[in-house]
Amino acid sequence: MYICLMYSNELIKGTLKTIVLSLLAKKGRMYGYEITQHVKEETDGKIQLTEGALYPLLHRLEAEGLLETEKENIGKRVRKYYRLTETGNDQATSLAAEFHEFSQTMNRLLNNFSLKPSYNV
Repeated sequence: MYICLMYSNELIKGTLKTIVLSLLAKKGRMYGYEITQHVKEETDGKIQLTEGALYPLLHRLEAEGLLETEKENIGKRVRKYYRLTETGNDQATSLAAEFHEFSQTMNRLLNNFSLKPSYNV
């Protein structure tokens, strides 16, 4: 589940992989909670990822060879850090470019869109 006050779950679901890979490309290694907090802070709370949305994605990305993990003992706890593999970095770059192009295309399509309904009679 995604908690999002501004955007539909469908938009977040469709961009979650891009968000996570791009963030890891920018920040290097991060642990799950750190990812959720960074996304929340960077979006002024407009996008809040839940553990139920993030961790299955992280596990899938690891299984696909896009992420590698490293465990670190923090006191009595073990923290699992995620970082991009070379393939993951390439995928992050590709997805970010694709999203920018898609965003520009949508902006062109919606440039003169009126929020008021128009009816052809």
